[in-house]
Amino acid sequence: MTDGQTISLAPARPDATAPPVGTLSPPVPRSAVAEVLRAHRTAPPTAVVPVAEGLLNRGYRVSTADGDWFLKCYVDRATANRPAITAQHRATTALAARGLPVPAPVPDRDGRTVTAYRGRLFALYPWVAGSHRHGTELDLARCGELGTLLGALHGALAEVCAPLRQPDGVLSAEAEETERIVADLRALARAHRPYGPFDRLAEQHLTERLDLLATHRHRRPGPTAAPPTGWTHGDFHGLNVLHRGDTVTAVLDWDKLAPHPIAEEAVRAATLLFNDRATGVLDLARVRHWARAYRATGAADAEQVARAVHRVWWERLNDLWMLQWHYQRGDHRADPLFPAAAGQLARWCQDYEQVMDAFAN
Repeated sequence: MTDGQTISLAPARPDATAPPVGTLSPPVPRSAVAEVLRAHRTAPPTAVVPVAEGLLNRGYRVSTADGDWFLKCYVDRATANRPAITAQHRATTALAARGLPVPAPVPDRDGRTVTAYRGRLFALYPWVAGSHRHGTELDLARCGELGTLLGALHGALAEVCAPLRQPDGVLSAEAEETERIVADLRALARAHRPYGPFDRLAEQHLTERLDLLATHRHRRPGPTAAPPTGWTHGDFHGLNVLHRGDTVTAVLDWDKLAPHPIAEEAVRAATLLFNDRATGVLDLARVRHWARAYRATGAADAEQVARAVHRVWWERLNDLWMLQWHYQRGDHRADPLFPAAAGQLARWCQDYEQVMDAFAN
């Protein structure tokens, strides 16, 4: 990243022509698992069980006489290349060395952490015990501790990753483009046969989205409104954090490690962690404890967090990836997330000032 540059970190638009990830990557055969384990000089597999969570890539719990391992097969074509994976491994190994709960990949017999087999890329990790917990299952003290952890990760990433120069500006989504996407999706929802409850909800939400865009289009954040850019995990939420009792045992899935306005990750993570999973409504008491703890680490101050809140709100107002996956890619894996996401946006627009207060005060 160089000076004198305005970068775009607006919501990523999915490739509407891409088939679902699952069609691009068949399950990993037992022979491939055995070959990767041989490269790491571990015992042969006695059991291989797919890990259910996650929309991208493939993961397996592999049992051997030496113990259990996590085998990751990289699938998402945006990140499934050796240079990107190697950079992630370098960062996570450095974070683990600092005592942070980040699993480090296991080098193979040649010292490499990326193993290629028949055109696919793999990494092996020690199996970490723990369970996923939604943020509303945590008491207020644990919410604060999780905010402290993210702040510590942001601070450590600034030290272990390549130095960054701040951009002159960071672009946000354009309402005009979003309105065009809404029109296309609404036509697809209306014409879908058989027309079902999901189509009905999608059509209702898209009509509401046009109204919200018309009401708030003048509030688009300018390119200089973003908080400082730094290295971020990129996908911090409940399914990427493991807990054992009151302790976080692992922060997983660093595939989206990249430079972004770091306070925006704190805001985005809170909206994913501390919501009602049916309605999407934010638990503002938990958000407040999370945000205060995050700010106390020095990762961002209240003014930077406030700017992040506004930009993430605008991002959500213009982001339609779940419906794009459903109607333009025929990929329905995100369908269960849509009702809560739609509900959260509507409530956030209604309670904008209360949400801002919970994050920034």
